[in-house]
Amino acid sequence: MPPLSYIVRPIFKMMHLNTLLAQATAPATGTTGQPPQQPAWIGFAPMVLLVIVFYFILIRPQQKRAKALAALVSGIKAGDKVVTAAGIIGTVITVKDKTVTLRSADTKMEVTKSSVTEILEGSAAVEV
Repeated sequence: MPPLSYIVRPIFKMMHLNTLLAQATAPATGTTGQPPQQPAWIGFAPMVLLVIVFYFILIRPQQKRAKALAALVSGIKAGDKVVTAAGIIGTVITVKDKTVTLRSADTKMEVTKSSVTEILEGSAAVEV
């Protein structure tokens, strides 16, 4: 194991260099002795830009999908062939306020309207 002085000496030299750098004089400023001031809005510009980017990347596409899904759900009627979020393909038998009854092969099931993601066949064949 090397002596402790081999480890400690470079650390003290680095600390001495940091002290010298910290004591260095500041660069020359304007004639009044104060650094030039930036407008206040420049500090908020990155935050505003970030909010705008989030809106166009995250919020706006989600709103478009929600509107398309609402139009799809309101257009469901008996006889349409639909796909649910779980991947079940079935034919709509009845439509209620919040649910639809589907027939898939020999099974009859009731699912929520919001779980319907696509209308395959019918008058409003739409995909979300």
